[in-house]
Amino acid sequence: PCSTLLFGACDVTLPPPLKWRIRIPHDEEQATGLEKVIMKAMEKGTDPYNMMKPKEYAGSKADPHLVPSISNKRIVGCVCDEDNTAVIWFWLHEGEPQRCPSCGAHYKLVPHELPH
Repeated sequence: PCSTLLFGACDVTLPPPLKWRIRIPHDEEQATGLEKVIMKAMEKGTDPYNMMKPKEYAGSKADPHLVPSISNKRIVGCVCDEDNTAVIWFWLHEGEPQRCPSCGAHYKLVPHELPH
């Protein structure tokens, strides 16, 4: 196939078809801002915004559910039974582990700092 066109007295050479030169970049190559920060943290094995499923804890006084918070208190919702449709809401304060008022599962507030 001819890659040269004749326009009047000038020859214009056309580039090869675009599909030979265009490549779709990967997410890592085109990520910016907060998305890039999160991707780099995930590569290191950290979860700065608690996006992944949290680690499972027994919920006992010795092994309470850890609840990250950027302040000294946080509201927590506990679904006491697996098939329960009601959520028991209560305030969790910094310090010793606290119990759910309904089922008795223990929760502990742990400090968390945002990466930015």
